[in-house]
Amino acid sequence: MKKIFLFYLIACLATSANGQNFIKDNDLSKQVEVGIVEKLGDTIPLNLSFKNEDNGDVTLRQLINKPTILCFVYYDCPGICPALQNGVAEVISHLDLKLGKDYQVIAISFNPADTPERAREIKSNYVQKISDEQRKEWHYLTGTQENITRITSAVGYRYIVQGMGFAHPSAIMIISPRGKITRYLYGVSYLPFDVKMALFESQKGLSRPTINKVMELCFAYDPASRSYSLQVTRVAGILILFFAAVILGILFLKGRMKTKK
Repeated sequence: MKKIFLFYLIACLATSANGQNFIKDNDLSKQVEVGIVEKLGDTIPLNLSFKNEDNGDVTLRQLINKPTILCFVYYDCPGICPALQNGVAEVISHLDLKLGKDYQVIAISFNPADTPERAREIKSNYVQKISDEQRKEWHYLTGTQENITRITSAVGYRYIVQGMGFAHPSAIMIISPRGKITRYLYGVSYLPFDVKMALFESQKGLSRPTINKVMELCFAYDPASRSYSLQVTRVAGILILFFAAVILGILFLKGRMKTKK
């Protein structure tokens, strides 16, 4: 057991997480027209109804029953949205978590003119690396302007109409099984480690494998770098306590052997 624990500690020390730096908008919430105003800890309105890519009516409450990667796109976007969806598809292909069992993905169009037919067409472009069984766990939703406004406002996602399209930020949000916003990850490409750690955090309160707990002990989210970083002080403290316990154990055993002699 000690050898297994020591192995995971060494693995923690050998791993690092990198991310991109972004300016935090919380203090500028009234001035931000395009960007993200983080609302960590808030619960999204799960009663909102949307159309899925099969033209069925679904509520967020029906869909969200596990850690969820949530992203906002519009289907005729010429730039950021395709890159973001490629980034999500790429990170899914590298995660050692199973889509559908451990987490799911929801993409919501913030263009009320988008249709389920268009959603189905766009989805087919980004699920090529995913098995047929898992593709149903990447949901593409469209909705009314009212419900779009409510969900984007709930997560602090701000965009504006610009010409024939939209000016908008690029990020994914991690939502807990109960609808709580637990993490924002920015950009159009994402480190598998960062996404995995964010999903672990989102799953808190549920049964988790021991390795998940060890990983969370070794790493923590750094708001400054917007990524997960190794907690050197914490790990060093654990190692010191571990080796101190080993040394005390050895001295204790030696003392007993001398007493027996």
